[in-house]
Amino acid sequence: MRNALSTEGGKKLLGTARQAIADHLEGRNSDLTFSESLEFGVPRGVFVTLFDELMSRGLRGCIGNPFPKESLLIETARCAVEAATMDPRFAPVRLNEFQQRITVEVTVLSPFERVIVKSPLDLPLNIEVGRDGLFVEGVGTRGLLLPQVAVDEDFDAEEFLNQCCLKAGLMPDAWMTRDARVARFQGQIFSEERPGGRVFERKLRG
Repeated sequence: MRNALSTEGGKKLLGTARQAIADHLEGRNSDLTFSESLEFGVPRGVFVTLFDELMSRGLRGCIGNPFPKESLLIETARCAVEAATMDPRFAPVRLNEFQQRITVEVTVLSPFERVIVKSPLDLPLNIEVGRDGLFVEGVGTRGLLLPQVAVDEDFDAEEFLNQCCLKAGLMPDAWMTRDARVARFQGQIFSEERPGGRVFERKLRG
C-alpha cells in the first residue's frame, strides 16, 4: 500500500487507540499533542475494531471514518472511543472488560479507487480478496467492508460484493445494476496479540 506506515508508526497508532479508550473509561482527557508527525498529522481514513478474546475473538465494536477531516492521530483516537462506547450493536465496553478481554485492531485506509468496468458482471474480476476492501454507494446510501472481512468470512469476490451491498442497505445483487457504484481500497492492519500485548502488522492471504 502506498504511503504505508512504518512498523513503529503502526505500534504508536494502535497505542494511541488503546490509550484513548482507557482514558475515556477512566474519565481522563487524552493528550494527543505528543506525536503530530507527518506520518500521523494528515487526514487518512481509519477504522478501529475491538475483539473479545474470551469469546473466541468475537467482534465487540467497530467504528471508522473513511472520509476524515482531522489528522490520522485524532481520528484514530475518536474512532477508538466510539468503537468502545457507541457501536449500536453492542453495550458499551466496561473498564475491567477492556483491560482483561479486549484486543484492539487499527486499519489505515488507502484512498478509494472507483472500479470502472464495461459490464457490472466484470466487477468480481477486478477485486482481489486479501488485498481489497469495498465501498458501495447507491442512491442516498452507502456501505463499506474492510479487506479482512472477506478473508475472515471466507468470501469470494462475488460474495464480498453481495455482502457490501447488503451493508449499504441494498439488494445483494445491486452491484450487477447501474444503480450501485463500487470502489476498492487497501488497508494496513495493526493488531494486538492479546489485550495490551505485542502489536504486529497483520498480513492477509487471498
